[in-house]
Amino acid sequence: MSKTIHFGSILHGVGGTTDGWRHPEIDETASTNFDFYKTRAQLAEKGLFDFVFIADGLYISEKSIPHFLNRFEPITLLSSLAAVTENIGLVGTFSSTYTDPFTLARQLMSLDHLSQGRAGWNLVTSPQAGVAKNYNNRALPPHDERYKIAQEHLDVVRGLWRSWEAEAFPRNKATGEYFDPTKLHRLNYEGEYYQVAGPLNIGRSPQGEPLIFQAGSSDNGRAFAAGNAEAIFTHSSSLEETKAFYDDVKKRAQAAGKNPDHVKIYPGINPLVADSLEDAEAKYQEFASLIPIENAVRYLARYFDDYDFSGYDLDAPFPELGDIGKNAFRSTTDYIKQRAKEQKQTLRQVALEQAVPRPNFIGTATDVADEIQRWFEAEAIDGFIIAGDVPHSFERFVNEVIPILQERGIYRKAYEGQTLRENIGVPIVQ
Repeated sequence: MSKTIHFGSILHGVGGTTDGWRHPEIDETASTNFDFYKTRAQLAEKGLFDFVFIADGLYISEKSIPHFLNRFEPITLLSSLAAVTENIGLVGTFSSTYTDPFTLARQLMSLDHLSQGRAGWNLVTSPQAGVAKNYNNRALPPHDERYKIAQEHLDVVRGLWRSWEAEAFPRNKATGEYFDPTKLHRLNYEGEYYQVAGPLNIGRSPQGEPLIFQAGSSDNGRAFAAGNAEAIFTHSSSLEETKAFYDDVKKRAQAAGKNPDHVKIYPGINPLVADSLEDAEAKYQEFASLIPIENAVRYLARYFDDYDFSGYDLDAPFPELGDIGKNAFRSTTDYIKQRAKEQKQTLRQVALEQAVPRPNFIGTATDVADEIQRWFEAEAIDGFIIAGDVPHSFERFVNEVIPILQERGIYRKAYEGQTLRENIGVPIVQ
């Protein structure tokens, strides 16, 4: 497949902000309204996106943002979307710390069959301590141990997916041979965290097995992702920082014996397309004005395991927090602390920046296309995951930016195949 840019779309109902749902043009029921997801997924498919992505979490509190408080479970939603789409990939977030490998292997392989080979698993280790309280545990495993658990979990899931060889089910009515027992393999896995016999009670899918996505950016997270994932989500704070991440992960993948071209890097962006840069800036400011500072601070606290910032001066320098957040969203909290120090930011500035980041990709359709092309030609990304929190921004991206990229020859004009692996550009598992 020739070198072209790739896109995915994150579908998150009323959005990733604390108060964006209050905008008069946002459907306040979107997080549990299937029509929203159906319409957005079909629009992304019209734009020839690789996949739609459903983020998820397993713990909420009164401090959670509205979308987190009331949203669909990913397998249910993605299975429904499989019936109303044809080509686009269907990627869901599932925890390796708090799911059973056999159950998850079966669910994801079922989704892969339902969609004719379009399923993907965004593997997360669950960074919030509150999750443990929902799963009979009194404490969240330490950050490093969560990655050890994740490795075993993934090994089990992949082993179960490979219970059956290709063509294991001849279904020969004349001979009565439904399956070939020589192509069935028990797993008999014995590890530190899991003991699973297998085999899985569903065979190979058209793409062999679902695609593995990962979003860890800490040192452990990068090592795990480079060695195991086929697509990686990351921040898009600047071209320079994203390029450094891209180069580092590609080198790690090669060192792990993988083809770096088969590990795709997707920073997340929230492009804002308007008739002019001034109009786009006005739309951003209008949207940002919906977010009260107290809600922005509460949103920031989530990354630091709901740390209480109420005792700090909003306009004083961002506080020294030491190791707070180290066992939660480590890569994110490290980034926030480092950026605040380098930029000499106040708590107010950090909170607002996290609650409603100003887009790096903003302006006219040509402006946004130019910036995307600049990052692509700098070899800082393989693609982007596109959000659309500001009303109509996603529609304008698909209808106005995509055609420009197609005219420039750096974006597809048709899907390469039926499966997610074919369209994203990684090999089908035999």
